[in-house]
Amino acid sequence: MALIKPHRLDYPFTPEQVGSLRAGQFVLVSGLVYTGRDRLHKHLFDGGKSPVDLKNSAVYHCGPVVVRKESEWVVRAAGPTTSIREEPYLPRIIREHGVRVIIGKGAMGKVTEDACKAGGAVYLHAVGGTAQVLAGKVVAVKGVHLTEFGLAEAVWVLELKDFPAIVAIDCRGRSLLRKIQSSSRRIGHKLIHSADPFQ
Repeated sequence: MALIKPHRLDYPFTPEQVGSLRAGQFVLVSGLVYTGRDRLHKHLFDGGKSPVDLKNSAVYHCGPVVVRKESEWVVRAAGPTTSIREEPYLPRIIREHGVRVIIGKGAMGKVTEDACKAGGAVYLHAVGGTAQVLAGKVVAVKGVHLTEFGLAEAVWVLELKDFPAIVAIDCRGRSLLRKIQSSSRRIGHKLIHSADPFQ
């Protein structure tokens, strides 16, 4: 059985890189990403200033578990959090800040599909329940901002190496979830209406 060759995605995430991706592809992300959860999204949506330059960047929906070890921060867990909560904020953030990559977990709706299409961005699905494994893909913590939001909601600057994800929505607005739903409906319809669905 042939292995699926992953597509490499390296920071800065240029329009050319992102534009070559298709929904359903497996990618390995390397370089800088910024964590961001509810507080950051609301802050930016309300016109707050970003503490980092988000142009051609990736925002990772993650509240990492980070501990201080001597003079450095060390990430112990870095699993994705559910992304649908951030959907109302994404069109403005993608449009105004030039974010190219959103990394998170779970299904996203048409708002995100349209925002990705309009802004030339992609939504990548990271695997939930693998927080410690994904922490191993963090090679360094380069900084932290907005700690007044709390450490889980702060903006952590993480350097990744070969972080695995799947393209759930590409920059043409095509959704892997919608494709799976459509296929499942066709199969379900066939099973329900077939005299012998197992033939």
